[in-house]
Amino acid sequence: MDPIRLDDDSYCFACGKKNDCGLKLSFKYSEGKLRTEFTPSKLHQGYKDITHGGIITTVLDEAMIQAAIAEGILPVTAEIDVRFKKPLMANEEAVAEAEIVKKSSRLLEAHARLLKKADGSVIAEAYSKLIPSQ
Repeated sequence: MDPIRLDDDSYCFACGKKNDCGLKLSFKYSEGKLRTEFTPSKLHQGYKDITHGGIITTVLDEAMIQAAIAEGILPVTAEIDVRFKKPLMANEEAVAEAEIVKKSSRLLEAHARLLKKADGSVIAEAYSKLIPSQ
C-alpha cells in the first residue's frame, strides 16, 4: 500500500468539531485505554428509536483509531468485525472503550466495546486490524 497523507481538517464525521452533521466525539486516554461518551438522537436511528448499526460501528471504529493515535500512531482501518449484543435506543447514554491489543510495525489489532452507561451492559463489541499510515 502506498503511503497516504492523513490530514485532520476538523470535518471527520465521528470527531470533527466543524462538522455540523457529525457526532463530535471527544476522547480521554489513560493507562492504555481510550474512552468516549455518546448519546444518539433520533437523527441516528434505523428502525424507530433504535440507533442504526452503522452509527454504532462508526463510534467503535473511531474509538479504536483514536486509541492508536493516543499511542502516537496514525492508522487506517483495514478490517473491522462488529458483534451487536443489544439495541441502543435514541437518547440513551453510552460509553465506548477501546484499546490496542497487539502491535507490530505493519499492523495493529484493536478491541472496542460500547456499553450502556446506566448499567454497563454490552451493546456491541468490535475487533479491528489497523494499518499505520507512516
